[in-house]
Amino acid sequence: MRFHLTRLNIVAAFAVLAILCGHAGASFAASVEEQRGEIRKMRQQTLTHLYKVHPAARAHIQKAAGYAVFSNVGINLIFLSAAGGSGVAHDNKTGRDVFMKMISGGVGIGLGVKDFRGVFVFSNPDGLKTFINSGWEASAQADAAAKAGSKGGAAAGAITVAPGVDLYQLTENGLALQATIQGTKYYKNDDLN
Repeated sequence: MRFHLTRLNIVAAFAVLAILCGHAGASFAASVEEQRGEIRKMRQQTLTHLYKVHPAARAHIQKAAGYAVFSNVGINLIFLSAAGGSGVAHDNKTGRDVFMKMISGGVGIGLGVKDFRGVFVFSNPDGLKTFINSGWEASAQADAAAKAGSKGGAAAGAITVAPGVDLYQLTENGLALQATIQGTKYYKNDDLN
């Protein structure tokens, strides 16, 4: 029985790697401008969806120093999980876009695919600059539940994931009530900038 589980874990690991490599390989096939265009399109669709399910988010984002929008596809196969995605950070003052990547992995029992979008809102320019230039890694402590009562106005549907950083996480069902970003690294996409 133990041999069977080990073999199953190896098969699951290769399946996760194949899916992530396939996702990465698909992006190489498109030109840099096509990739940027797809990410900008995803950003617009995500913001449109966010404003539909939580209209007050528009004011929150407009008043912020900047924001970042990510698309994430996660796969959970037996004991391993992996996710990858792309996004763009936007400086509201300068209007500059910086294209970014994200990757995460973990161990846990489950099976399935999860597709979600995340919108980070940075209340101060330093937090945005650090996120863009140094990247950011969400630790296990970064998962947080939404507490609408502790925030007023536009930020009520967001989850605070770091000082001065709020996150709206969208699923097919609308605004998520809990952020699931633990074990995730966000960093600049050198190929697209």
